[in-house]
Amino acid sequence: MVTIRLARAGAKKRPFYHVVATEKSNPRDGRFIERLGYYNPNAKGAEQKLVLDLAKVEQWQKKGAQVSERVAYLIKSAPKAAA
Repeated sequence: MVTIRLARAGAKKRPFYHVVATEKSNPRDGRFIERLGYYNPNAKGAEQKLVLDLAKVEQWQKKGAQVSERVAYLIKSAPKAAA
C-alpha cells in the first residue's frame, strides 16, 4: 500500500522533513516513489516553513494512497502557509 508521509533529513536537533509518497513497508528515511514537498519546522525569517504540491498529493490520494496523521494536518494548514 502506498502512503504519503514525512521522511526525516537534516542534522541532529535540526530536523527537516521531505513529504514523500512511498510503499508503507519501506523504512522511514528509505526509498520513496515521489517527493511531494518539504516541511521545515525551524524556518526563520523569509524561509518557507511548508512547500507542498497539492495537485500531486490529490493525484496520489485518487490512486488510493493513505495519508499519515501529520501530513493530513500539514495539508489542512497548507493554504495558510502560502498566505
